[in-house]
Amino acid sequence: MNYSTFSHVPNATKASPDWKPGDDDAVDSETASLLLDIDGSPLRGDEDSTVTVEGIQKYLLPESRKIGVMGAFFLILNKMIGTGIFSTPSSIFASTGSVGICLLMWAVAGLLTLSGLSVYLEFGLAIPRSGGEKNYLERIFRQPRYLATSVFAVQMILLGFSSGNSLAFGRYVLLATGHPQPDGWPARAIAVLCITFVVTLHAVLPRWGLRLTNALGVFKVIVLLLIVFSGFAALAGHRLVPDPHNFDHPWVIEKGDGYGGGGAYAYATAMLQVVYSYKGWENANYVLGELKNPKRTLSIAAPLAVVGVTILYVLANVAYFAAIPKADLAKSEVIVAGLFFRNVFGESVAARSLPALVALSNIGNVLAVSFAHSRVNQELAKEGILPWSQFWASNKPFNTPAASLFLHWIVTVIVLVAPPPGPAYNFIVNLYTYPGAWINTFVTCGLIYLQWSKTEDWTSPWHTYLPISVVYLLLNLFLAITPFVPPNSDWNADGYPYYAFPLVGTGVLVLGGVYWVMWTRVWPRVGGYAVVAQRVVDEYGDEVVRYKKVGVE
Repeated sequence: MNYSTFSHVPNATKASPDWKPGDDDAVDSETASLLLDIDGSPLRGDEDSTVTVEGIQKYLLPESRKIGVMGAFFLILNKMIGTGIFSTPSSIFASTGSVGICLLMWAVAGLLTLSGLSVYLEFGLAIPRSGGEKNYLERIFRQPRYLATSVFAVQMILLGFSSGNSLAFGRYVLLATGHPQPDGWPARAIAVLCITFVVTLHAVLPRWGLRLTNALGVFKVIVLLLIVFSGFAALAGHRLVPDPHNFDHPWVIEKGDGYGGGGAYAYATAMLQVVYSYKGWENANYVLGELKNPKRTLSIAAPLAVVGVTILYVLANVAYFAAIPKADLAKSEVIVAGLFFRNVFGESVAARSLPALVALSNIGNVLAVSFAHSRVNQELAKEGILPWSQFWASNKPFNTPAASLFLHWIVTVIVLVAPPPGPAYNFIVNLYTYPGAWINTFVTCGLIYLQWSKTEDWTSPWHTYLPISVVYLLLNLFLAITPFVPPNSDWNADGYPYYAFPLVGTGVLVLGGVYWVMWTRVWPRVGGYAVVAQRVVDEYGDEVVRYKKVGVE
């Protein structure tokens, strides 16, 4: 197994001959000027972007491949606008039974997202490297060494999948073709083809992957604007169903056919699903190392994307309520947008073409998630945290993180084909989102500590004021704790015990601690050696990672 240490220094470095696993200063950066091979000879990369010589890999991203403001904007927008806004309004209304509370939740979630964005902007502009929370947790929790990184790594690898939006893509494709049952194995087969296409495109033709991501981002905005303006038309009476009268008493909390009466648990679950629909605002933080002028790009693209998506989300929900009766909305599950199209446009070519556009929106999300999460996987592998890290960190053979993309594909496909049909989809959605509440809690607590500790000497071009951090912290604690509160209704209403997804989600984080113990204590002792990953910057300004076996006493 791998044990690693890393150093980010302005010049290339060499390993200290006296280093042992666990030392804090594994690299002598003051006296060294070159990265040396095992025999002491200088190591210099050739023109290739990845050079492997005695376990050494060099990473060089051409300037033409770096992402500008619009690219970062669409990278965030594509991850934010996925299956959530087209599906989760159904379950959110079913949990609350109130039109007004539903709309309020979407607006509050937008404010929550902006407060979280402020926290992540402060970290991202201070630490402009790819990896997102991995870098922030490492800056905050430096002891025990790599414990926080291991917890984050297990959560990211096991739960950072693209299964939800891949499955939604399959379902909407079937809906667009008039399939009588847009669920089950046909949808899953299409979902597997979707993630396979996306991973292959990013690995083999990375520029075209980003171009398709940007193009689908434009499509997403068009689809949402079409829903919004169609909703305005529905409010004016232009619909093919009777007036649902959903806005007659919007703040009344009702209990009807399939909606209302869920209690605190239902509200917490609903809020989690709204947050899931906004998830993706942090996407550019994962790829900061691939942005042009990352500080300027992130500070412009991220707020612009979040504000725009928040406005579109609230107006889209108004449109749904303008055309769909409450009972139908509560039972529509993941095809609420398809039901909206039928009620407004009827069973026509337009009604079938619009779900196809929603499917394109879903694949845009898969493109954005796969691009960003593969970079996080690669960053974890560069530090030797993953088993077979040298393979997962490789940029061969296309000068792309193809191996890390493959890892993302493996986990996504397993999640797609393993769970049985039915309530498994909602469980996956909740499980995917829930551990992030704890991660955000740790990151926000860490920022408050860094800002108030005089010994930390924390500086950043962006400042998050304490009230904003506290609000974001409290909301994440609410999202993390409330799902453990028993619901007023059936404890197994969703097909599994109410405590299943928060318990399993928390267990994944605990598993990260177990992995840290095995990785840093047990396996090195059993094997008699550790594989060390040294991350340095050479004299040319390129990142170099070296993997080396080191004996353990």
